[in-house]
Amino acid sequence: MLIAGGLFDAVVDPGHGKAFDEIEARGLHVFPGVVDAHVHVNEPGREEWEGWRAATRGAAAGGVTTLADMPLNSLPPTVDEDALRAKESSAARSAIIDYALWGGLTGPDQMSLPSLMVHGVVGLKAFLCPSGVPEFPHLDASTLGPALAAAAAAGHLVAVHAEDEALVLKGTEQLQAMNRRDRAAWLESRPPAAERRAIERLSDAARETRARVHVVHASSSAAVTAVHRARERGADITVETCPHYLLFSAEDVDRIGPALKCAPPIRDATSRERLWQHVLSGEIDLVASDHSPCTADLKTRGDDDIWEAWGGVTGIQSLLPVMLSDGVHRRGLRLAALVRLVSGAPARLLGLWPKKGAIRAGADADVALVALEREWTLEAEQLQARSGVSPYVGRSFRGAVVRTLVRGITVFDDGEFPEDAGRSRVGRLVTRMGT
Repeated sequence: MLIAGGLFDAVVDPGHGKAFDEIEARGLHVFPGVVDAHVHVNEPGREEWEGWRAATRGAAAGGVTTLADMPLNSLPPTVDEDALRAKESSAARSAIIDYALWGGLTGPDQMSLPSLMVHGVVGLKAFLCPSGVPEFPHLDASTLGPALAAAAAAGHLVAVHAEDEALVLKGTEQLQAMNRRDRAAWLESRPPAAERRAIERLSDAARETRARVHVVHASSSAAVTAVHRARERGADITVETCPHYLLFSAEDVDRIGPALKCAPPIRDATSRERLWQHVLSGEIDLVASDHSPCTADLKTRGDDDIWEAWGGVTGIQSLLPVMLSDGVHRRGLRLAALVRLVSGAPARLLGLWPKKGAIRAGADADVALVALEREWTLEAEQLQARSGVSPYVGRSFRGAVVRTLVRGITVFDDGEFPEDAGRSRVGRLVTRMGT
């Protein structure tokens, strides 16, 4: 392939074409850069949890060339134009890969929704249960429909954390009344039925308002099945899952501890295999990391009481390795399907296609060079997360990212982050095509 001006100029046969510089990729597989549609960078405001430098270094090490940052956990949350500009400014100082931004949908009367659309957010994030941070309220039974109607009127996609508030509250209260503080208690408090019920309510509201909705981090077959039933009834709805649901099981939560606390929670091994079947059959639209780090203290405080730990998995660096190792090698996932799941489909969902997510003339020259057969282990010193906490540390993989290029610029090279990826080559904001 030939790259000129940060774009793919042409895809040519080996030995054809001329260039000033050449990259030796003999023996490597060339993938379009991963587009991670679901990332929590937490800056500005909670940069001690992660921040743009750490998040984008981890992304580059994992072959991710574009990430879409969620609106909550940063302060202020990205719910209006001023907050959007603050986040753009913080990202421009430190990001070494390209980035898109989600806005927030926290109620039915947000006058900022048209402005967020004009400024190119890729969509809005909403919760159907408490978000975990007080400055980002969730949508309840009375506000869901009007909020979706407002989002639809402004032309936004809405990404939804779908767990039923009542079921989660009931399970939590019952287990805490029993003085359950063990790791399994967290899993039991948020059953698959909570996902299913929330998705059913979401799909009804989406049909009534003609909103386009996307279910994030589906953890169970029940969630995926509910999405497909909603689609059959006419809802405009898509669904993603995450690598931690495809790699880990409840037994791992008991062994590893709070590093694997997330919502929805990790399920048992049987549920994990059912989720893989949905992936392999093409019933899941995309895979995203839901990278949601925090300080080490916020995790370790849950060692003896799981309720005390922050919920979120540090995983952007491991998204592609998990899909290569456990998808391609262990379960026979086709490479073309892998590219669709982690590059093409998320780029389309976010409105970034055809600039992102494909190797084709005119697209941004975003590339992940992969040693498909290389076996390796993620060591603590290789982890780019600021906290140093990730359930993937110590895991062995087959398939390694060797080099990552963003718009033709090398940002990761076999363990190193080139010094010349400085301010003149910093990552750029990308917006929906047409804005």
